[in-house]
Amino acid sequence: MTKPVKVKALTDLKVVKKAIAEKARQRTEQASAQVKAVKQAASDKDLFVRAAGAVQPLPDKRKVLHKVEPKMPLAMQYQKDEKAVLREAISDEFDVSTLLETDEHLSFRRPGIGPDVTRKLRRGDWSIQRQLDLHGLRRDDAREVLSLFIREAHKHGIRCVRVIHGKGLGSPGKAPILKSRVHSWLVQKTEVLAFVQAKPADGGAGALVVLLMASRG
Repeated sequence: MTKPVKVKALTDLKVVKKAIAEKARQRTEQASAQVKAVKQAASDKDLFVRAAGAVQPLPDKRKVLHKVEPKMPLAMQYQKDEKAVLREAISDEFDVSTLLETDEHLSFRRPGIGPDVTRKLRRGDWSIQRQLDLHGLRRDDAREVLSLFIREAHKHGIRCVRVIHGKGLGSPGKAPILKSRVHSWLVQKTEVLAFVQAKPADGGAGALVVLLMASRG
């Protein structure tokens, strides 16, 4: 707390008044200078914004910005490769005639599979779990669809399927072209253990009943 000044004489009183007035003047000038500086800064900022327009702060170079990698779309090349594998897995040039049993139905059983297997297939001991109808498909499409069907059926643990290839009555010369192709393609599929012509109720000469090996999965 400031101690009161003791005025001893009229001269001392004049000195005190003069000192107070001087301090008041200094405070007034200081306040005026601060107000002027604030106004000048505001004016300079407004002038800059009008001249430069809206601006964005520069990024801090000390920060590392990690680019977000866009999700890759499904690779079309992979799908093409899959189809190529299916096409190459079975060939139209494969001679199946020597592997088919020389009975009236031209059945097939892989080496190591006993004749009782084809007999059971004809009797219907295995129930048909899935079927594929190849009617109306072109040769290349039928081959690809059949290969995929057998592979997927085996993957899901299906043991017995029916493949309908038709009797070829709508083909040029009424020759069962697709029927012989299907025989050849099935023999080349390692998942196939045996097949026989279907019973009349299941398609007869226009279909095959196919036994697949058990899935390891």
